[in-house]
Amino acid sequence: MKKEFSNKWIASSQPRKQRKYTAKAPLHKKRRLLAVNLSKDLRSKHGIRNIELRKGDKVKVMRGKFKNKEGKVTKVLTKLLKIYIEGMQSTKQDGSKVDVPLRASNLQIVELFMDDKKRFKKTETPKKEAKPVTKEKKE
Repeated sequence: MKKEFSNKWIASSQPRKQRKYTAKAPLHKKRRLLAVNLSKDLRSKHGIRNIELRKGDKVKVMRGKFKNKEGKVTKVLTKLLKIYIEGMQSTKQDGSKVDVPLRASNLQIVELFMDDKKRFKKTETPKKEAKPVTKEKKE
């Protein structure tokens, strides 16, 4: 197998190739892998299904040890594809607390951080509604 990242790669059922794709991906592609789905009310409000996560968003954990808990995103590590949320900590053997990294696929955005102007340029434009096609006969 090649060592560089391939833009032509579409998909594979082999987990090793899927892991390799995400590990070798450039940062602009990894950023897109950090997209998280929106809650139902945010979907209807903004007209999109998912958006890239950023620091300050309020998320709900859907899977794992912290299921159904909510918190603000404190840190996003694009290179490692990990997200840290306020209040999601684990206790170590010596009694100290450590933040637990989570994956984007296990989260859902409940409240968006609205300070970023560039982020909402594409979301504010409403989708074009399809016009009904009517055929007119020439007489």
